[in-house]
Amino acid sequence: MLPFMTAVTPAELLPAHESTAAHQRDPYVDFLRALSLIVVVLWHWAFTILEWRDDGPHATSPLGFTRGLWLATWLFQVLPLFFFIGGYVHLKSWERAQSRGVKMHSFVLRRIRQLLIPATIVCFVWIALGSMIGAYFNLQGVGRAVKLVVSPLWFLAVYLCLVALLPLSLWLHRKAGMLAVIWLAGGAMLVDVIRFGKGIEEAGWLNMVLVWSLAHQAGYFYQKIVDAPRHNDWAVMWAGLFGLVGLVGSGLYPGTMVGVPGERFSNIGPPTFVIVALLLFQIGTAELLRPGMQIRLKRPRWERLNKLVNEFSLPLYLVHSTGMAVFLFLAWISFGIDMKKQAHVDLGWWLTRPLAIIGPLICTIPVLWLFRRIQNRAKKAAIEAREDSQTVVAS
Repeated sequence: MLPFMTAVTPAELLPAHESTAAHQRDPYVDFLRALSLIVVVLWHWAFTILEWRDDGPHATSPLGFTRGLWLATWLFQVLPLFFFIGGYVHLKSWERAQSRGVKMHSFVLRRIRQLLIPATIVCFVWIALGSMIGAYFNLQGVGRAVKLVVSPLWFLAVYLCLVALLPLSLWLHRKAGMLAVIWLAGGAMLVDVIRFGKGIEEAGWLNMVLVWSLAHQAGYFYQKIVDAPRHNDWAVMWAGLFGLVGLVGSGLYPGTMVGVPGERFSNIGPPTFVIVALLLFQIGTAELLRPGMQIRLKRPRWERLNKLVNEFSLPLYLVHSTGMAVFLFLAWISFGIDMKKQAHVDLGWWLTRPLAIIGPLICTIPVLWLFRRIQNRAKKAAIEAREDSQTVVAS
């Protein structure tokens, strides 16, 4: 599970920035979006256990050593909620763009470009950096290290697919409504039947499209869920929870919602039907928390914090594994830490988890600063280009 040249912000990843008087941004949507990314970052920093073997680094987590901890993933595996929020914001953003006369292909290409360019740059920078470090220090297994650092890009790859499929998903939403969500859920279940019942493991990868498309498609109904009576939120939450308990309790699926070495398979890569139940559980829980959070987010301090976290959540996600890699590399060359020593998940290990966040955070801050400078420079260049084009037209 370990998420620049163009300025990419959270608002551009889930483009909610073209707000008008008629379409004000929902602070709670921004909060959920940023929280989803921050939770993933903190989980990676605090709970990733690296072991350097002969072929390079291998990542594991305390989930494999701590009894009952898998229950925490029912709340902290937040990608289903993130894709759900993404569906809603893409719908509203397209409606605003369409009202300005923007064509669908231009809308889609712009968002693909905004994600593909930074992801590609991060990937190539680490390939080049890894090659140089491996050659200079004569290290084996640097390729695996680079793979771990850029592994969050799988999330962006899925998101790019969902953006590319926007014309189809919006057409399905208009023509079929809720039936589209039901069809996608049924398709995800049938894939699991073929995968586990017929032993065709490769079929599971179809759910990379079906399950995440379902979460994205469900987001098109976000406003209807918000406007529905509160008992509907309880119903969605309990439906998801009972689904999780039933599917996991049957013994057919693992209890954890993330990949854990040693498990017979992962619920997330590729996703199983369990993620559909998790999506319902998280949608219901988020809606039940909405009234209280909306009150808090109107307070000046919460409002400023929400704005700050949204501004940096995506850049942080893009480079958080870079900061972690830099921290571990500096610790290795500075203190001679034995990277091949196995970690012991004991009380002392748990007590040091807050400290495990500080080192990667410190190493990530310079990268975020660089990102901010490039972002501001790109904005300035875009403004100047727009002014020059207006001057040419006027003349």
